Amino acid sequence: MIRFTVLPMMVAIVLMANAASHAADESSVVYEGTGGIGAGKHIVFVASDHEYRGEETLPALARIMAKQYGFKCTVVFGINPGDETILPGSSHIPGLEVLKEADLMVIFMRFINMPDDQMQHFVDYVDRGGPILGLRTSTHAFKIPEDRKFYSYDFRNPTKEHYMGFGRQVLGETWAGHYGGNHRQSSILAIEPKNKNHPILRGVKDMHTQAGGYTAYPLEPSAILARGIILNGLSKDAPVDSSKLLMPVVWVREVASASSKVARIFTTTQGASEDILNEGFRRLLVNAHLWCLGMDDQIQPENNVDLVGPYHPSTYNFSGFRRGIKPADLHGWDSPIMNPDAPTKDK
Repeated sequence: MIRFTVLPMMVAIVLMANAASHAADESSVVYEGTGGIGAGKHIVFVASDHEYRGEETLPALARIMAKQYGFKCTVVFGINPGDETILPGSSHIPGLEVLKEADLMVIFMRFINMPDDQMQHFVDYVDRGGPILGLRTSTHAFKIPEDRKFYSYDFRNPTKEHYMGFGRQVLGETWAGHYGGNHRQSSILAIEPKNKNHPILRGVKDMHTQAGGYTAYPLEPSAILARGIILNGLSKDAPVDSSKLLMPVVWVREVASASSKVARIFTTTQGASEDILNEGFRRLLVNAHLWCLGMDDQIQPENNVDLVGPYHPSTYNFSGFRRGIKPADLHGWDSPIMNPDAPTKDK
């Protein structure tokens, strides 16, 4: 009798656990490395920006870091609660509890105002001094009302202690305006001569990105790795816009956290989905992952930075994301990022 009673209960518990695991997986995609320098380390990517197709950039980077280097890589997305599809810019980002086991957090976010329980996972990671790699709009990742618990993270927080929020205080800069026109001006990323020997720059050359720059004056102490040369056109041989100064577009910092642990921080104001088609910029980002993790000796000029699986980046804009895509649609090495046949407009 006891056996008969206990066994069904055990089965029920297992089934419930499997159901919970499946539910968690619905809001994320996991790429498991199978050996390499990243074995035993976990990178978590958080994708929810409105414009620059971070939901394409981050899964593509995650596949590289998993397949080519052996990391476990989890990508969580802004989700539409109505149908559980990926909704860029959504402040509903389930699955952030995975940050508890993250060795590195990579973010592509914009104007997010998450529920407090989701935000707490993010704040806990920052407070424990986890390294962070931030792309493009992550300088203004959070837009949080003054009456909310985590207003200190708001990109326009005016207080002395939390001035300009997470972007300024952690990444080194907040949103300060465009410096180069979208869809008509691209950027050459020129390596900063005095920092040319930084580990992140090993093997990096010929960087050209589709996005123009942002106005940026990184908070000290920051080491600038590259500045943006704004071009009057979208091809890398377009003429230089001589009216523009060379703004910092890539920098690194080391920031003491609430736990007193010092975190390595990498920030770039580039990173749109088409930007990583450029091998030089893609190598920069791969190197940055390794540097953030303290794996400087593993950064080699000949490291493999090839894209993994079909990659079909969308030209960035506020409404042109691929509709109807669920995280599960991105599982495996060979599923397309994103499905080129998926609609880019609502029906």
